[in-house]
Order: sequence, then structure tokens, then C-alpha cells
Amino acid sequence: MVLAYLLSVIFTQPVAAIQAEAIQPVALRPVANLEAQDTPNDPGASIDLSWELSPDSARVIRYEVYRASSRDGPFEKIVEFLIPTTFYTDEEVENNKEYYYRVDVAGKLGTRASCEIAGPVQAKPQWFNRNRLAVLVFALIYGGLVILYIEFAKRDRGMFVRRIAGLDAIDEAVGRSTEMGKPILFSFGIGYLTDVATLAALSILRRVARRAAEYETRILVPNYDPIVMTAAQETVKQAFSEAGRPDLYQESDVTFLTADQFGYAAGVDGIMLREKPGTVFLQGVFYAEALILAETAHSVGAIQIAGTNMATQLPFFIAACDYTLIGEELFAASAYLDRDPQLLGSLKSEDMAKIITVAIIAVVSIVGTVGAILASVSGKNEILLSLGEFVNDLFETLKGFLTTS
Repeated sequence: MVLAYLLSVIFTQPVAAIQAEAIQPVALRPVANLEAQDTPNDPGASIDLSWELSPDSARVIRYEVYRASSRDGPFEKIVEFLIPTTFYTDEEVENNKEYYYRVDVAGKLGTRASCEIAGPVQAKPQWFNRNRLAVLVFALIYGGLVILYIEFAKRDRGMFVRRIAGLDAIDEAVGRSTEMGKPILFSFGIGYLTDVATLAALSILRRVARRAAEYETRILVPNYDPIVMTAAQETVKQAFSEAGRPDLYQESDVTFLTADQFGYAAGVDGIMLREKPGTVFLQGVFYAEALILAETAHSVGAIQIAGTNMATQLPFFIAACDYTLIGEELFAASAYLDRDPQLLGSLKSEDMAKIITVAIIAVVSIVGTVGAILASVSGKNEILLSLGEFVNDLFETLKGFLTTS
């Protein structure tokens, strides 16, 4: 018994000491260079934090971010990360209030380390977003072009606008119906008053209705939407008054049919077959009923002028109608027909803005291509290397400026 006791004392004491030494926790080093700053180019209520990882990141199992309203605390944990992280944006702060931050690292066996406190820092809203500088530049250029061309249009209402055959044919089409003693039918399709194409079609309806009043020709406007019907009634009524023939206006000729797509198509087809109009205008938003309406109008011998911004229906209109307004030709109708200086100026400035945009894209593409070519053929030529670096830097600057818009 005595021998056994002596052996246990001899052999177990060193083992216990070794185990105690093995489980002794090793101190962690904290993160470095913690910085807290107001988030730039934002509406406020946001603070950016950044730091460098702990040199002992291999033994760190958790990064914890703390926030306080004073340097002495108390600090509240706002987020923790289980993977190495060097950046965080605190979006739960108030503007113009001071905050302090601290980042702790936690390891196994309860080891922890805290970095130096960063602060005070305040979140403030910025008046100007520097990342959107390109938008400001383009807005100023476009605004200047609009004002410039409006002034030009005031001095010269005959400002050149590309001829649009479908709009030029309106007077001829109305005159044809008058000569044949047949009415005119105008359809907005199945669009609503919130659709840009429907609004553009209203300006065409005004011109058609005015000419119909001057020629004493009946105009029929069946509608898919009751709100569009109300707008159409007011448009036709005003056009007849402007032409000096308010007595010819018949409210019953501008009617509501149905809000069902093919029910509307069937109703318009029935009107065409009964009334046999001499001219049919299909202007606005059209879907699967487009070809149905166009073919029915063709079967009654009507001249057709169609226009829509729906690319899927344009082929049917082009194939079945006499004239088709394609895309933006429909939107340009009001400026083209009324020759109003403000509308003309806006139209011309839009075209110029598109030209400038295409030119900028072309310049950036050329600069990027030249930079890539110089980088591949420069070799050890220092002049070509410098030129290639300059062109590539210019390309990156232009690309960054454009992509912020």
C-alpha cells in the first residue's frame, strides 16, 4: 500500500502540472486601427466602421462590435461576426448624436481582447451625393439644351423635324372619309390614361377631331376604359369648339364598350362592319387584338393609320395598315402636329441629348480599345508603356464617371 501511494505521487504530479500548463489560455491580440466615420454621400443615420484583423485571427472565433453614447460606456453589443470581417455599417443611429465604438475579439477558453475606443463620431445627412455627379452634369446639359431649343423654336416655328408619313396622312385620311360620306373610327386600344402611349394618342385624336369638325364628318371613338372615355369626350368636344362647330359634337359617338380585351375587340369589329368607316385610327396600347382590328378595318376598305409603343404588335400593324407610327414617332406626334415651341424644343433637345450620349459611348469605347491595344504591343518601349497607362487611366476615369449615373 505504501509502495502504491509513493508511485502515484511520483507519476501523477508531473502529469497534472503538464495538463494545467496545456490548458492555460493564451492571450489574444485585439484588432488594430479601428476607425469610425459618417457614411459619405448618404441621407444620414449611418456610420461606417473599419478595422484591421487581429494578428491572432486564426484563433479568433468571434468579432463583436459595441456601441455607446459616451466613452465611459455602457457599451452595447450591436452585431457579431463568426468569420473574419473588417467593415461594418451601423444603420441604427440618430443624426447629430455622438457615438463611440469598440471591437472585441473572442477566442476559445473565454479569451477576449478589446481594441481602443473610436469616437466620438456623428451621423449627418449630406446635401450632395458626389457619386451621382454624372447625373448632375447630364441634367444641366439636358436642361440647357431644352431651354436653348425652346428659344430657337419661338423664333422659328418651322424648325426642321423629320417627316412622319403617318402624321402627314391625317388630313388626307379625314378628307377621304368626307368624300366617301363615311365616318371616322378612332381606337385607343386597351390602354389606360396612365399609359404614355394613350396620352400621346389623345393629341392625335385632337387633330383628327378638329379636321373632322371642319369637314363635318362624324367621328366614332369606342373605349376600353371609362376614364379614357371621359378624356376622349373632352378632347373631341374641345376640338369641335376650336373648329367653330360645337353643334356637331355628339357625346354618344364617344362611348364605353367593355373592359374585357376580346369583348372590346369584338365590339369595335361590330362597329366597323355596321358603320363601314372610311378611315380607322389605331393609336395607343394594343396586344393580341391588334391584328384582329387591323384585318377587320382592311376588310371594310378603310384607310388605316396605326401607332403603338408595343414592339410585339408593330409587325402586325406594318403588315396590315397603310401607315404605322413606330415607337417614338407616336410620342413625337403632339410636337409634330401642334408646332408648339415648348414641345418642339423638348423634342429637338431629346434628339441632341441622344446624339451626345452616343458620342460619349463611342469615345469611351475607342479609348478603351486603344488602351488595350497599346498594352498588348508596348513591350519594353517606355513611351508606349506610358501612353498605354495614360489611356487606360483615362478609360477607367470615364467609365467610372459614366457608371455612377
